Amino acid sequence: MILITGATGLVGTHTALALTQQGKRVRLFHRKNSDRALLEKVFRFYTPDPKPQLALIEWVEGDILDVYALEEAMENVQHVYHCAAIVSFLPCDRDHMLRTNIEGTANVVNAALEKGVRKLCHLSSVAALGKKESGVKGLIDEDVHWKSSPSNSWYAVSKYSSEREAWRGTEEGLDTIIVNPSFVLGPGLETRSSAALFGTAKQGLRWYTEGITGYVDVRDVTAAMIALMESEIKNERFVLNAENLSFRTVIDLMNESFGKPKASRELTPLLAGLAWRAEKIAAAFSGRAPRISKETMRAAQEKNLFGGKKIESAIPGYRYREVASSIKEFSAFYKASQVVGA
Repeated sequence: MILITGATGLVGTHTALALTQQGKRVRLFHRKNSDRALLEKVFRFYTPDPKPQLALIEWVEGDILDVYALEEAMENVQHVYHCAAIVSFLPCDRDHMLRTNIEGTANVVNAALEKGVRKLCHLSSVAALGKKESGVKGLIDEDVHWKSSPSNSWYAVSKYSSEREAWRGTEEGLDTIIVNPSFVLGPGLETRSSAALFGTAKQGLRWYTEGITGYVDVRDVTAAMIALMESEIKNERFVLNAENLSFRTVIDLMNESFGKPKASRELTPLLAGLAWRAEKIAAAFSGRAPRISKETMRAAQEKNLFGGKKIESAIPGYRYREVASSIKEFSAFYKASQVVGA
């Protein structure tokens, strides 16, 4: 049996999709209020009749902060794909995110050790990698190590710390694979990560920055995870990144796919600083959570170039999809979805 945590998230859903396409039975660990219907919607995007695949799924309700629920879910499980995590750059989510991502991963590792799981795949992020020092050229890859810095987001801190729990598991005898994807593109809930960017582009994105980061198709992430888990490779990390592109390029590709005009207004560092401060004030008066923060605006200005070639050497025949093609394909999913806030 195979267990997936974070089963209704972007990568968790697609991991279940890929495994059931191979005819494998999976046990999906999800929180009480998670949107299980989203998984079926994503499955239907790829196949007109997902019923045979859905029949291979066993749903188990629980929380990764509950070690007893995890141990119960891991009965007779050989492989665990740990995809559960909170992604947020808002101060109001910080404490819950740190606890969930760090303590939750510790619980997953401990439960896997207790139940004799053969192998664990920990879904991390490029946020958990180190950054090149100012003026130092080259790609950020598996050989760049974390350094504490005020410029690290709290999300990055949470993912780095959760990785330490995964590495601890290897020292205690748990075979582990860690993958560090860049910005993951795919169909999902329009209020989360890359899906939120698609949802906004659907309405037209006018602003851009000169920031640069890496992008990767969610199907390439899950293909790498499964191939690594089914190989003899263990206790290694793999950066997963197809292309490094400017935010402006990606925004324009999304706008084009939705029939919207190209972005025409640059969000300079000065304007970005004014924007997150104004949003903080507006959110305080309205009683809602802010939509942007200091961390999100800072990230939008950064220029980070990531490597991603190690996986191509480790897995024969592995190749990344082109980002432009992925965006065009996934836009069809969002075109059929209701606009958030409409």
